[in-house]
Amino acid sequence: MLRTTHLSPFSSPSFFLPNLRLPLISSSSLPFSPLRAPCYSSLPLLHLPRLFTPTFSPPSSCSLFSWNPFMGTNPRPSGKVWFSAGNGELQSKEILVQHLLVGGDDLQLLVELQKRISGGEDLSDLATEYSICPSKEIGGMLGWVRRGQMIPEFEEVAFTAPLNKVVRCKSKYGWHLLQVLSEREESLLEDIGPEEFYSKMQDPSFVETAQLIDVREPEEVDIASLPGFKVLPLRQFGTWGSLITDEFNPQKDVYVLCHHGVRSMQVAKWLQTQGFKKVFNIAGGIHAYAVKADPSIPTY
Repeated sequence: MLRTTHLSPFSSPSFFLPNLRLPLISSSSLPFSPLRAPCYSSLPLLHLPRLFTPTFSPPSSCSLFSWNPFMGTNPRPSGKVWFSAGNGELQSKEILVQHLLVGGDDLQLLVELQKRISGGEDLSDLATEYSICPSKEIGGMLGWVRRGQMIPEFEEVAFTAPLNKVVRCKSKYGWHLLQVLSEREESLLEDIGPEEFYSKMQDPSFVETAQLIDVREPEEVDIASLPGFKVLPLRQFGTWGSLITDEFNPQKDVYVLCHHGVRSMQVAKWLQTQGFKKVFNIAGGIHAYAVKADPSIPTY
C-alpha cells in the first residue's frame, strides 16, 4: 500500500527526486545538440545531474545524448542480464547500455581494459576509474535508450551487439567499450485530450479497473478531483516512487493527471523508465478537463 506524508514546500524553483533533477524550464533553454532532433515541447525535461549543471552549460566531456531521462533511475548493474524480450530482433526496442570512454589516442588502454573485463572484472568498476565520460559517476550507465537518441557510430554498434557482450567502437569523442545489459519493447507515451478522457470516465467499468494517478498536492485535490484516482503528490515522490510497481501493473495502461499537464508529463516519462508499457498524460490537466469537458469540476 502506498502512503504519503506531508513535506514542507520547496524554496527553490526546482526540486529533486532521487537521482533525478526536474528543472522547471522550457526545452528552448537547452544548448543545441546535433545528436538529437530539436524538441519543441514547452514541457520540462529530466536531466542527468552531472551531464548538465543547473545553469545548463554544455557537457564537460562526451555528449552521447542531448538529454536522457533514464540515466540515474536504475541501480548500478552487476553486468548480468536483467530481462530479455527474446532472441529475435525487435522492430521497435529499447536497450539498457553501460559504457566507458577513453581518448582517441588511448587504444592501447582500451585493449588492456577489455582484457581485464574478459578476465572477470566489471565494466562499471572500470568505467568509474578510467572513463572520461560524465557517466562514470554512475558506473558508465547510460540507461534505457532507443534509436535516434545516440550518436550514429555508437548507436549502430549498440543496437547490433549481443546481450552482455562487451564490444568496442570509436566515435568523435574517443574509444568506447559498451555493454548491452537488457532489451525491451519500446514503451508508449501519449497525450490524451480532456474530451476523450471524459468519454472514458463515463464508463463505470473504466473507472473501476483503470490505473489512474493524480500527482497534485492534497490541497489541490481538496478543491477539485476525479473519481478513481490514486493521489501520489509529486513532491512526496520519495515515499512512493520505489513502490510504484507494487501498486500498479506495468503491463496495463496508466493515466496520469495534474493541474495543467506539466507535472503529470514528468511522472509519465518516469513511469516509462520503470517499465510501464503504455502511459497516457491527460493533456491540460484537470483544468482543461473542467473547461473543455466537465464544467461541474471546479477550476482554481
